[in-house]
Amino acid sequence: MKNFHADKIAQQIPHSSFFILNSNKMREKLTVIKVGGKIVEEEATLYKLLDDFAAIDGYKVLVHGGGRSATKLAAQLGIESKMVNGRRITDAETLKVVTMVYGGLVNKNIVAGLQARDVNALGLTGADMDVIRSVKRPVKEVDYGFVGDVKQVNETFLADLIHKGVVPVMAPLTHDGNGHMLNTNADTIAGETAKALAKEFDVTLVFCFEKKGVLRDENDDDSVIQQITPDEFKQYVAEGVIQGGMIPKLENSFEAINAGISEVVITLASAINGDGGTHIKK
Repeated sequence: MKNFHADKIAQQIPHSSFFILNSNKMREKLTVIKVGGKIVEEEATLYKLLDDFAAIDGYKVLVHGGGRSATKLAAQLGIESKMVNGRRITDAETLKVVTMVYGGLVNKNIVAGLQARDVNALGLTGADMDVIRSVKRPVKEVDYGFVGDVKQVNETFLADLIHKGVVPVMAPLTHDGNGHMLNTNADTIAGETAKALAKEFDVTLVFCFEKKGVLRDENDDDSVIQQITPDEFKQYVAEGVIQGGMIPKLENSFEAINAGISEVVITLASAINGDGGTHIKK
């Protein structure tokens, strides 16, 4: 039987109010932290990171690198590491090494450390539960080998895990759906995962950096630009304040904001619980 009383109330509330109520209900806070291999490969910085990460309130995801450990193990196995513009060439033998190191050694050390801190962490590569599927990067000027460009993220599975109290710890590895693992940039994993989860959560994406944030003066570590909007970014680039490798990092950050992420923060790994760093918003 139709509820006329409910219908009458519904008619008096603007349609947009339902959307606002619904979106507020659905979008709980989630923090995605990306840390480089250097942080997670050294005992002292790893322990500090794990303590700080464990102290973050609410839902969270950790994405890690591990390149130095992969290079070290490859050398011990007599496999030469080849790099082009800072990017690893991943041939068949190197793929075995990075799969062992990223998906095994580095990932499980982090998971074990978080479990010791009462964080119910679960180590994942993109192949696990098909959470991230990629395509092998096409050969252009450089053949990067078994390197993946992210095609899709299964945010439904990830969100289900997160809502169950599981904390995903994601290695920089994906798969192509045809039985092949692919080496994938950790910044890309973090960005694509955060963008996908923004459909389900109010996401803050934190990139851990070797500086306190984006600097106004590269020679002054305390000259942090606290907030950057798109217009300010264009101005800083035109003035030469922001240059080099920081430009694509910030371009990716604004792309993430445009895709629905609430905020991107660039800060020190030792400061992920603070209010410092550079905050990137619309």
